[in-house]
Amino acid sequence: MRVAVAADHGGFRLKGEVVALLEEKGVPYHDFGTFSEEAVDYPDLALVVAEAVRSGEFDRGILCCGTGIGVAIAANKVPGVRAALCHDTFSARASREHNDANILTMGQRVIGPGLAREIVQVWLGSGFAGGRHARRVNKISEIEKKYCRCQG
Repeated sequence: MRVAVAADHGGFRLKGEVVALLEEKGVPYHDFGTFSEEAVDYPDLALVVAEAVRSGEFDRGILCCGTGIGVAIAANKVPGVRAALCHDTFSARASREHNDANILTMGQRVIGPGLAREIVQVWLGSGFAGGRHARRVNKISEIEKKYCRCQG
């Protein structure tokens, strides 16, 4: 599994925790930035990760900002992306098992580094349950098709 990672200035330190965990666990990843706490626009970073996941270059993505909300909203504009904002391990597991979330978002101003590491481990270790959940994820895809004027 390859993971795309990025954060804005508000999630920069939390992204550092995520990257450290990925390195400890030997999970291949690419850090798309930002690389300091200098202000940047979160939609730019969310888009890079969302497009990398959508293209199949990366299996999953992890985005951090101050709250996790902005990057989730931006990433979810990309067809095929199911970004889930998680602040606990239950939501992290459910986002994978029930929603087949392919991007995890978290907020540095909302959760601490220890909990973030637990969330990432649970999220990466959880799989999609399929079954009735697949029907629902397919309905999400149909909504995208209805409103998206893009190809593929």
